[in-house]
Amino acid sequence: MKTHKDLDVWKLSIEFVTEIYNLTKYFPKEEQFGLTNQIRRASVSIPSNIAEGAGRRSDKEFLQFLYISMGSIHEIDTQLLISLNLNYLTKSEYEILLTKLDQISKMISGLIKFVKERL
Repeated sequence: MKTHKDLDVWKLSIEFVTEIYNLTKYFPKEEQFGLTNQIRRASVSIPSNIAEGAGRRSDKEFLQFLYISMGSIHEIDTQLLISLNLNYLTKSEYEILLTKLDQISKMISGLIKFVKERL
């Protein structure tokens, strides 16, 4: 790996952030500093932590940041369900986002396994 930008999971998570921003701009104005802010920050956290961990050049530190990314995935999972329950997302939008989030989660899990084997 040359940089975090070479990782497919980083690229996919960047796309996911863009989708989150595009969808949450239609959330109610009163959610601007609530759920909208929370879900955006958690989504940005995924590729940001992958990048920061990869930049540390230590497998042990990289793992720590990958686990933080996984935590953000679980946070977003919860926030998406809340958004669905409040009718801020359609069932279709929810399912598409959840599928992509699951794919990112599986990729990070695979990366964690790979990095652990190098330790």
